[in-house]
Amino acid sequence: MNIDLNADFTRALDLMENTSQNIFITGRAGVGKSTLLTYFREQTKKKIAVLAPTGVAAINVQGQTIHSFFKFKPSITLQSVKKTYEDDKKNIYKKLDAIVIDEISMVRADLLDCVDRFLRLNGKDSERPFGGIQMIFIGDLYQLPPVVTSQEKEAFSTLYKSPYFFSAHFFNEFEMEFIELEKIYRQQDETFINLLNSIRNKTTTEEDISLLNARVQLEETEDDYGVYLTPKNVDVETLNEKKLNQLKEKKHVFEARIEGTFGKESYPTREVLNIKVGAQVMMVNNDPKGRWVNGTMGKVIYIEKQDDVIGIGVTLEDGKKVEVFPNKWEVHRFFLEADNIQSESVGAFTQYPLTLAWALTIHKSQGKTFKKVTLDIGSGSFMPGQVYVALSRCTTLEGLTLKKPILKKHIWLDYEVVKFVTNFQYQKSESNCSLDQKKEIIEAFLEKNEAFEMIYLKANNEKSQRRITPAVLGMMSYKGASYLGMKGFCHQSQEEKVFRVDRILEIIEKGDDPALS
Repeated sequence: MNIDLNADFTRALDLMENTSQNIFITGRAGVGKSTLLTYFREQTKKKIAVLAPTGVAAINVQGQTIHSFFKFKPSITLQSVKKTYEDDKKNIYKKLDAIVIDEISMVRADLLDCVDRFLRLNGKDSERPFGGIQMIFIGDLYQLPPVVTSQEKEAFSTLYKSPYFFSAHFFNEFEMEFIELEKIYRQQDETFINLLNSIRNKTTTEEDISLLNARVQLEETEDDYGVYLTPKNVDVETLNEKKLNQLKEKKHVFEARIEGTFGKESYPTREVLNIKVGAQVMMVNNDPKGRWVNGTMGKVIYIEKQDDVIGIGVTLEDGKKVEVFPNKWEVHRFFLEADNIQSESVGAFTQYPLTLAWALTIHKSQGKTFKKVTLDIGSGSFMPGQVYVALSRCTTLEGLTLKKPILKKHIWLDYEVVKFVTNFQYQKSESNCSLDQKKEIIEAFLEKNEAFEMIYLKANNEKSQRRITPAVLGMMSYKGASYLGMKGFCHQSQEEKVFRVDRILEIIEKGDDPALS
């Protein structure tokens, strides 16, 4: 597998493979989190298990759900977690070097506490978090959050500060490296990237909102290969059915073949596929021959019997014509064999790897990339990160159409996420270089009247690299709050600015590599 091994990827892979350090790998939509995971599992010599919170997410990473791997019932609680009493020779949990959990943003704090308890009881070391196994968490907390039902909400809030994984109780004694992948691969336009980032962090200005709402188009448009994103499944079903019924061609019905253990919640596409020539579809797998990826749009051009099987002809959005046959998805189970971690299929789902795609829910669009997106937020977004997920599916601002204006009230952000990410960066910065040490370093540059490079955490929690010539260092105040501040000339903006010293994440002296910060 060929990937762009940039500095962030290299550092992440080194920590994953060559240390036992727990890691949280995060980053905005489109930075290559899935690519990094695929590369790691192909290259690693460690004994690993790759897990995910949902059946579909687990299939996408050829892994297992968290519940399935630990044999948890859906109603698992901390009190019901037990020692498995397996013979140590058969105990897979004692042989693991690392566990990777993808889509960590959707994993609830109580479930992760159960995993910690289970691995202390059944893993290598009962005194250490997760039984001493290296934990690698991957995901973006600014995207869709864990689900807590309205019935659970009150009881849950008495036990946990938030539903997110970082509110789990084990965090009090858990050390973790924080790696933020920063290079965007999905979008290239800096204006659009900055706009998406302001929505992700909820720091949008009136100018940002105006730029976004310039994409509002009220009249119906027929965009070839464009996808209509909306929050509610009922709206998606209605639109897809309406569009299919408008086609005069014969309707074909294909039923999936299901073998072994394959729960409905893991179905990667429809069990019963209704399709016609002319239908707009989305591919729902990564083609082994590399002709399409999960999320590629297409149009059905023929449905014909080829020998004993029916082939569906599709023109992909890049103009390429392909013939599509049924694909087999498998549910995997990790097991121990002669001290090695092996994976085997325990169930299969065979169906054509496509689905009707004039419309999709925002939830199902997560992780996918589209050239043309029409976003209809309906009566408004109803969970944190939803508007960001929808907008960041599109590769360009020009490819985006809004059915109604986006208002600031539609952009939700859970401030527990902001607090966690900010505090984590502060702690990391403090452990690398304390406030007193930063003060000493800045004083040395002041004395010599020299400039230095620094990584600074802006008020919107975005990191920026700057070159500063310091002029004044001392206690300052803003809106009645005192802080240690530095006034200096910023070479990027060519003006004098004031910086909070506690927000300086790193001071890069000569010989340091800023790319590795």
